[in-house]
Amino acid sequence: MMDFSLSILMASVVSGAAPLVFATLGETFSERVGIINLSLDGTILLSAMVSFAVAYETGNLAWGFLAGGVVGALIAALIAFTSLFWGISQVAVGFVLTLMCKDLAYFLGNPYTRIQGPQLSHLSVPFLEKIPVIGNIFFQHNIMVYLSYACIMVTWFYFYRTQWGLKLRCIGENPRAAYTRGFSVKKIQFGYATLGGFLVGIAGALYSLSVKPGWGRPQGAEGMGWIALAIVIFGGWDPLKVAFGAYFFGFLQIMGIVFQSWWPSIPAQVFQVAPFPLMIFMLVLIHLSRGQRMSQFLEAHPVFRPIIRFLQVNPPASLGVTYHKE
Repeated sequence: MMDFSLSILMASVVSGAAPLVFATLGETFSERVGIINLSLDGTILLSAMVSFAVAYETGNLAWGFLAGGVVGALIAALIAFTSLFWGISQVAVGFVLTLMCKDLAYFLGNPYTRIQGPQLSHLSVPFLEKIPVIGNIFFQHNIMVYLSYACIMVTWFYFYRTQWGLKLRCIGENPRAAYTRGFSVKKIQFGYATLGGFLVGIAGALYSLSVKPGWGRPQGAEGMGWIALAIVIFGGWDPLKVAFGAYFFGFLQIMGIVFQSWWPSIPAQVFQVAPFPLMIFMLVLIHLSRGQRMSQFLEAHPVFRPIIRFLQVNPPASLGVTYHKE
């Protein structure tokens, strides 16, 4: 019974973290090529609203997901275009857009508030669903959860096992060198930023069509964009580590619900908010792991080296810096 309960808990983590997986991988694409997209929080909300509205009006979930992805791609393309071709700050444009998109989502979404609409149904994987424990955790979800698994592996393979991935990482580290090798730096940055935005839009669609079906205020997706940005840093811009961070945050959220059932006298808001400061604490640890004192600590306590090395990450060298031809 305990194993069964644990498998249900972990299955909830996997399902609930799927939107964050898409959002963080999308931002990883964008940042690895040098573009910071700070609009994630607003993008996710606007994509969630548009996806639900389109799916509701057409009765077609596929159109809903496509609409959400297109919204995310357009917002990311706007940030990339204004930065790469007009020289406007990526941070400033992204921050303005996240506020604008959030308000726009709630304003345009008023007619769809608390309306029951279409949602993804579970699609168990034959044979694999019958594997003890593992089947319950990984193979009794909807198709978008399975696509999130594939997205993790494909992104990792693309980054580290293909020439295109090498080109992407080269531009993020040294766009000047990439340009001298004949790469169209700005076009490539624009393309990957748009692709990343599309994945962020899919994340928004998942919130309103699967995780918390429907549209309302407050929406369960609110604040997830900032968490996604933090997870990308936590994961060191590596697809596997980033995915781990998404599942880790999903685990913290689920445990908050579990702890609330154990200690009902504690206000529910405490457990709902707890995962956020924990992520901030992890970012502080990542920052401290780069310091001289940490090096001295590791010399005295080598047993902690594997953990600290996991936390020691460096951003792409050209992140947030627009390359201009000389």
